[in-house]
Amino acid sequence: MQGIRRDLLHAQARAAGLPLVEAWIPQQADNASYESSFANALDEAQSRWPGIRDIAFGDLFLADIRDWRESLCTRLGWNAHFPIFGSDTARLGREMIAGGLRAHVCCVDTSQLDDRFSGRAYDMALLDELPASCDPCGERGEFHTVVSAGPMFDHPIPLERGDDVLRDGRFNYTDFLLAG
Repeated sequence: MQGIRRDLLHAQARAAGLPLVEAWIPQQADNASYESSFANALDEAQSRWPGIRDIAFGDLFLADIRDWRESLCTRLGWNAHFPIFGSDTARLGREMIAGGLRAHVCCVDTSQLDDRFSGRAYDMALLDELPASCDPCGERGEFHTVVSAGPMFDHPIPLERGDDVLRDGRFNYTDFLLAG
């Protein structure tokens, strides 16, 4: 949904010093395709790291999504964890920025937020300008971000802003490329 390039995803994993298991799904995938791809990725993780059975999600407050993920993971024999669930998203957004997180808005759902936010830095100014109807962390899908720096990375990832494109009549994507 974020619409970021795979080479950027791989650069993020390298900067975080983490291995990457990709769960690819086609655009407009149905739920069965999503679940199949997710299960295959968990199988790959299990074969690479025998004994692993725990997975963490960054969900913040959508209980129905959390319940669905828990049910799916339980069915697949995995333990789902939600370490930041219930966090105050206004405070969390500001804490992440103050802690050194650098990100840009890479996708805006124009049915929820004006497309002028797409491509902007996720910073205090952006948080101050978001309408009251918009969650500061985009938890209801108002926007998605691409992270380029933070304490979890051993080096920043240089980005170059590319073109904007509207998809499905409502999602404004800003393409970000690896600079250099």
